[in-house]
Amino acid sequence: MIYPIIGLIIGIFLGLNMPISLPQEYVKLLSVALMAVLDSVLGGMRSAKEGNYDNQIFISGFFVNAFVATLLCYFGERLGIDLYFVGILAFGLRIFQNIAIIRRLYLGK
Repeated sequence: MIYPIIGLIIGIFLGLNMPISLPQEYVKLLSVALMAVLDSVLGGMRSAKEGNYDNQIFISGFFVNAFVATLLCYFGERLGIDLYFVGILAFGLRIFQNIAIIRRLYLGK
């Protein structure tokens, strides 16, 4: 459990101190990709706590979820449909569900 926390601290530090800026056109796509990745990470934490973690499922879900979510948002942008709202809503609900389940598992109920 210490390695994810160390990785998170290093990632936040690097993110705050690197002068990288993205074009405004990519912000919607990046937000949905980040939500998909966060959902995969929390799902992995949940399955590890439940005792049925599989590394292949986690890694494939991590990359495939982010790629498909970004691709759908990209095609939605091209068609003039704001599909990123749907992605953010769906992944946001899953993130809160995973957090609630993880909290219950840590509390032992």
